[in-house]
Amino acid sequence: MRRRRFTGGKLVVASHNLGKVREIRELLAPFAAEVVSALDLNLAEPEETGDTFVTNAELKALAAAKTAGFPALADDSGLCIDALNGAPGIYSARWAGPSKDFGVAMGRIERVMTGKKNRRASFVCALALAWPDGYCETFEGKVTGLLSFPPRGTKGFGYDPIFIADGHSVTLAEMEPRAKHAISHRADAFQKLVAACF
Repeated sequence: MRRRRFTGGKLVVASHNLGKVREIRELLAPFAAEVVSALDLNLAEPEETGDTFVTNAELKALAAAKTAGFPALADDSGLCIDALNGAPGIYSARWAGPSKDFGVAMGRIERVMTGKKNRRASFVCALALAWPDGYCETFEGKVTGLLSFPPRGTKGFGYDPIFIADGHSVTLAEMEPRAKHAISHRADAFQKLVAACF
C-alpha cells in the first residue's frame, strides 16, 4: 500500500500539553510544516475512549484534522511499568489528575512501587497523522529503562524525571533536548513517521 505524504503547509499538533507540543515542534523543525497546536486553534480535546495508545492517537488526530481542515498529528504516549502490569499505560495523564500535576503522579508511582524489586519500565508513543478526509497513518515507538526515585531534572516533562533509559545514567529530564530526541519513544515513532510520510 502506498503511503500518503505530507508535502508541507499547516499541520496541527492535536495536543493541549505544551511540553508535548514543544517537543513535536522541535522534531518537525527540519520539515516544511507550519506547526500550530490544538490549543492555538481552541480545538476541543476529544474523549480518549480507545484501549490502546494507537486508537487514542487516531481519535485525536482525526478529530483535529476534521475540525481544523488540514492535516493533524497526534501523540498518545505513556509510562508502562512492568511490576504494575503495564500501568499507568494509557491512563498515564489521568494519574496526574485534572490539574495534570505529574509531581502527584510520580509520588503515587513511588508509593505503589515501595517494596517492589522490579524497576523495569518503558515509555510507549503512538503517533497518528490524519487528513481531513479521514485518511490516517499510525506509528509506534518505545524506549525501555528503569524507574528512579526521587525525581531528578527539569528539562523534560511528564514522567521524565523518574525514568532512566537503558544505557544511560541520567533521567530523561536531566538530558539536553537533543540527546533525549535521539533516544526517546517519541523520537522512535517519529523516525518511522518521517520515513513513511515526509
